[in-house]
Amino acid sequence: MKIVTYFENGKEQLGLVLEDKVFPSHMISNKIPNSTLELMQLGKHGLKITQDELEKFQKIEGYQNEGLNFSEIRLAAPLPNPTSFRDAYAFRQHVETSRLNRGLEMIPEFDQFPVFYFSNHQAIQGPGPVYCMPDHFDKMDFELEVAIVINKKGRNIKAIDADNYIAGIMILNDLSARNLQMQEMKLNLGPAKGKDFASMFGPYLVTFDELEKYKTKTVDGHIGNTYDLKMRCWVNDELLSEGTLASMHWTFAEIIERASYGVTLYPGDIIGSGTVGTGCLLELNGTAKRKDPNHQEQWLQPNDVIKMEVTGLGTLENKVFLDEESEQ
Repeated sequence: MKIVTYFENGKEQLGLVLEDKVFPSHMISNKIPNSTLELMQLGKHGLKITQDELEKFQKIEGYQNEGLNFSEIRLAAPLPNPTSFRDAYAFRQHVETSRLNRGLEMIPEFDQFPVFYFSNHQAIQGPGPVYCMPDHFDKMDFELEVAIVINKKGRNIKAIDADNYIAGIMILNDLSARNLQMQEMKLNLGPAKGKDFASMFGPYLVTFDELEKYKTKTVDGHIGNTYDLKMRCWVNDELLSEGTLASMHWTFAEIIERASYGVTLYPGDIIGSGTVGTGCLLELNGTAKRKDPNHQEQWLQPNDVIKMEVTGLGTLENKVFLDEESEQ
């Protein structure tokens, strides 16, 4: 299934995607909740009911005429009100290259356990415009990622069982204000202000049954499902980043095991993958300057358009704007 949240009469409404059209949950069946968070709280049983009701709906003659075109609606994030948002650091290429660009050796602890930080689960956005403060544009960066949503409560979850706690997966663009980030991390805390202003998800949350054909072998020594999904990012139609989800060093299952150690995960929690290799300007600028010290750094500017595409997960497009009321 592909799950979206869109605005209907000014309120957030859960929708399901069929043949490139969006159908509100209340049109399909009164057994399906009207919000993604409520659906996540129903767990696997809720997803099964939704799938069953969707299949019944598709047997109705002419159902296609009732759907909404994407051009007619405004999308929110698939899960606009998560219960928490953790972001991991799971791609070795990104970590290793970023450290090399700073003249640092690879940190051995990366291979010992998956690490993550808590971001702002109240700053969640979907496709479309994103308004930012002036200081955010001091080395503003995109980050090409994906994220999963938890739909089963659990504590001390073992990696071997952890994939059963995941509802689905979606594209994540985790905007970063690099200057703010570097300032605060000199104090050995953070990232916080460099990360807490905008994280964009979408266009939809995809359940893993739709991605079965992309499943691939997990690297020896690791536990959990792996999917070979191509990840790409354009800024103003210039292709800057290319990678694959299969290059994650730590699986989502292993990240869940770490995150749930002594802590309860709840339906509606979001966990990001971290940045894929080449998936941000910080890494790209660093690599280019290491090869050519005269390279002119590129950062996001007001009115830039960022488009991210992941196989099977659709396309997430955002345009960043300077908040004209920011100095008032």
